[in-house]
Amino acid sequence: MKTIDQIYQAKIEIKKSTFLSFLCPFEDFQTLMQKLRNEHLKAVHFVYAYRYLNEFDQIIEDKSDDGEPKGTSAMPCLNVLRGALLINCAVIVVRYFGGIKLGTGGLVRAYSEATNEAILNAMLLEFEAKNILSLNIPFYLYARFEHFLNKNNISYEKKFQENVELILSVNAKEEEEFKKFAKEFEFSGLIWK
Repeated sequence: MKTIDQIYQAKIEIKKSTFLSFLCPFEDFQTLMQKLRNEHLKAVHFVYAYRYLNEFDQIIEDKSDDGEPKGTSAMPCLNVLRGALLINCAVIVVRYFGGIKLGTGGLVRAYSEATNEAILNAMLLEFEAKNILSLNIPFYLYARFEHFLNKNNISYEKKFQENVELILSVNAKEEEEFKKFAKEFEFSGLIWK
């Protein structure tokens, strides 16, 4: 599967209608939708589709035709996302009506093409499922943990309180390696959350 880490856009025109497509990471979807609705006051449709992986590793999908005939806009967008094997992303297609009706086949082609154009402009990244690990360690162990995490390129956040709270984002292999490393410190005040 593939994903993205920033917003990409494209523009196509078909029979005087303009289609602006925006491909974004799923976490940016709501904010981007609001921004587009505020910026494109004369647009007639804001069609969207998205796919993301939930905490149970299930793919969640949703879509909206936003007033276009049922099945002619959002479903083609969603099918393009599926076909590109994209996950944790959304596409929003803003349509300015040009006065000429496209018919159901024309709408399906237009929305599919608009989504494809945004994907063609995007830098697709390999998707890798990550788990979040959270633990507290005593201050005196922090340097050893920091060294291990940096040496293994594991992304993490730290919070200094009475102890050091570490929040790691790890794939399955990194989790296994980290737990092996941390095991030797289990009797030194390490507390898993």
